[in-house]
Amino acid sequence: MPKGQPVAVPEDGLTTRQRRNRPLLMVHTGEMKGKSTAAFGMALRAWNQGWNIGVFQFVKSAKWKVGEEGAFKALGELHEATGQGGPVEWHKMGEGWSWSRKAGTEEDHAADALEGWREIQRRLAAETHDLYVLDEFTYPMKWGWVDVDEVLDTLVNRPGHQYVVITGRDANPKLLEAADLAAEITKLKHPMDAGQKGQKGIEW
Repeated sequence: MPKGQPVAVPEDGLTTRQRRNRPLLMVHTGEMKGKSTAAFGMALRAWNQGWNIGVFQFVKSAKWKVGEEGAFKALGELHEATGQGGPVEWHKMGEGWSWSRKAGTEEDHAADALEGWREIQRRLAAETHDLYVLDEFTYPMKWGWVDVDEVLDTLVNRPGHQYVVITGRDANPKLLEAADLAAEITKLKHPMDAGQKGQKGIEW
């Protein structure tokens, strides 16, 4: 895609505007850090356009501090106070899903992940958000916590104008095939290779 131009124009009966605004299913995978960071950067641009943002972190423990979480919650509060940007919801599995009556536990990760996916299905059907960030959602698929074929059927046939970005290592080949955009983030070098631990402001 030289200078942002498509290599070819398909004969799909769509106008340039219709094709350009078609909602995307996106996947960020690979062994290197930066998959979630890239997705949150995308969410930041979407927020600036006034989109409704829903973030769902599937593996993050409640004890882990994620820098973007505080930033996006602040942006959500800014929207509520001033109308700037768009609304933001942030859900983390380790805390217990906010829509679930049970207190958050770490005793049954599979059940928690499935409950999170069920809520996303409900929200997709209701067209709740403009952009869904399903952070580390490749792992529940890899570990068999959710059914891959069911996930793909739901995502591919989602109604309305809803964008979805999924992050995590070892993305299922079926997911990559179904995606409109798939990026693999590979490592060339990292400070940890030289024994340096993660840094505040860089890793979290």
